[in-house]
Amino acid sequence: MKVTAVETVRIPRHRQQLWVQVHTDEGPIGLGETCIGPATVEAHIHETVAPHLLGTDPLRTGHHWRRLYDTFVGYGGTGAETRGLSAVDLALWDIRGQADGRPLYEVLGGRVRDDIRIYNTCAGYGYGRGNAGALLASDRATPGDRGLPTADRPGPYEDLEAAIRRPGDLASDLLGQGITGMKLWPFDEYAAATAGHDISPAQLREGTGKLREIRDAVGDSMDVMLELHALWDLPTARRIAEATADLGLYWIEDPLKADDLEAVARFARSSRVPVALGETLGTRWSFAQLLDRQAADVVMFDLGWVGGLSEAQRISAMAETRHLPVAPHDCTGPVVLTASTHLAVHAPNAVLQETVRAYYTGWYRDVVTELPQIADGRIAPPDTPGLGTALRPDVLDHPDTTRTVTALGDLR
Repeated sequence: MKVTAVETVRIPRHRQQLWVQVHTDEGPIGLGETCIGPATVEAHIHETVAPHLLGTDPLRTGHHWRRLYDTFVGYGGTGAETRGLSAVDLALWDIRGQADGRPLYEVLGGRVRDDIRIYNTCAGYGYGRGNAGALLASDRATPGDRGLPTADRPGPYEDLEAAIRRPGDLASDLLGQGITGMKLWPFDEYAAATAGHDISPAQLREGTGKLREIRDAVGDSMDVMLELHALWDLPTARRIAEATADLGLYWIEDPLKADDLEAVARFARSSRVPVALGETLGTRWSFAQLLDRQAADVVMFDLGWVGGLSEAQRISAMAETRHLPVAPHDCTGPVVLTASTHLAVHAPNAVLQETVRAYYTGWYRDVVTELPQIADGRIAPPDTPGLGTALRPDVLDHPDTTRTVTALGDLR
């Protein structure tokens, strides 16, 4: 089998996303995905990745990963090169599964569980779907930026709005669907005024009050994750952690930016609540530093940013040697969710799979042919070969869709 073409797909209504299709001479087409800065990633794929892959055996995933990683000017991180590598790596694993006639979890080594528990990240339909707004990290829960609803309401799950205004009702609604974990960010709106360097007692009370409403409504039936989105400095993040310490939080996520893992480790040592960290890190070398510094209790990664499925599998094994769980991230796209679910039922130390119900009941279904099955608060991957999903034909054929192809003949 040989790679005959590398194709990128962009859809205007999903302008943060980039899909990659790797075509072969024997029929299988592998699908990958990443998000944020798609034009930059797309340029890297056609300039650097495609010339390497074309004419080669797509089943040599480890060889391709190493060769493409070695083309980087800098190493590690989640920049355009790592995101491009991540998307292509997912596509190559998809080809391997299709070539073997087996679902991806079987190619990885088989299931250790049939399905895995999910939690709901309380985003709405518009969360992160804008252009520049998706890159802002200063006011993620304020109108006009991070996706609070307008007059156009495409469905019943405006969970960002509910998390801000009716968190107790939201928790009850999630439990009614069998979902026993929820993540929200009640302090984000206060960060912009001081660039994360201070928070007032009144703001602490108000943000903590939203979390307390969940406990008052459903007691301990709901695991509550507090997202801080790396908006705060160390002393202020500690104040937030202390203010919420009696609420039995499941974890505190991204308390600080991951550019100084020693500072995160200092936070973790002072926190009575486990720390989840890693979605903004790329490659095993960054995660080795995270593990060495004991900066996280729950290791998180995004398959579209970390270096793909190859790297996520290695990082899961590294975390297992430290007796730490992993929880794949997804607030990004349907292909990443599908691939993450395959990994989550295979990795022994996977504990939870992130989901966004506004996404997997909404725009995810508009883009791909199949999604993992979610029932009673648990998720299971498709049983068909490879990832078990593909871009919908109507998406590929839509006149607004942009498809860019680099094929073997283009390199002559």
